[in-house]
Amino acid sequence: MIENNPSNVSSAFEMLLEEIEAEIDFFTRIGSRAFESRDFRKVDEARTQAEKVTAFRDKIATLRKEWDTISGEEPEEEDDETKAERRNLGRLRKGLRTPEAAYYLPILKALIELGGSAKMQAVLDKVHKAMKPILKDVDHEPLASDPAMPRWRNSAQWARNTMRQEGLLKDDSPHGTWEITPAGRDRVQQGK
Repeated sequence: MIENNPSNVSSAFEMLLEEIEAEIDFFTRIGSRAFESRDFRKVDEARTQAEKVTAFRDKIATLRKEWDTISGEEPEEEDDETKAERRNLGRLRKGLRTPEAAYYLPILKALIELGGSAKMQAVLDKVHKAMKPILKDVDHEPLASDPAMPRWRNSAQWARNTMRQEGLLKDDSPHGTWEITPAGRDRVQQGK
């Protein structure tokens, strides 16, 4: 009999996404420092590179969704060995953070509660409250690339980006504002 462990693939996707997101953060920091020093050529280079890596990350996120559909498996819980190894390396060994898709409904519901449009911080406050029971310990830990950013918050922001691309959130909202679309409202009614 052929045995398969689809959670290994899910874990690999999570690790890959986290590493790619760290690269995007790296280019963002370079661009920010270049902007402060008024090196606008370097700002443009960092922006261009960050855009390319972000587009690549979006492709990986789409493949992850496709895999989840094929496998129908949830990632396994983090074991003590994984926790110990991550403490030593600062990165997740098996990509055990809460999947990005788990943030969709809480974000959409938060936006509906806030009248359909709200500042990012207000949305994230509601999302954190709603997801607190399901977030894992690793989700509350800071990113290795940004010790001030908890992993859950970064994942929620990436979920927002994907939801924009899927038409669940408006693409042309003012900076720092998240807005739900009719398709996003439909998704909440469907409960998906």
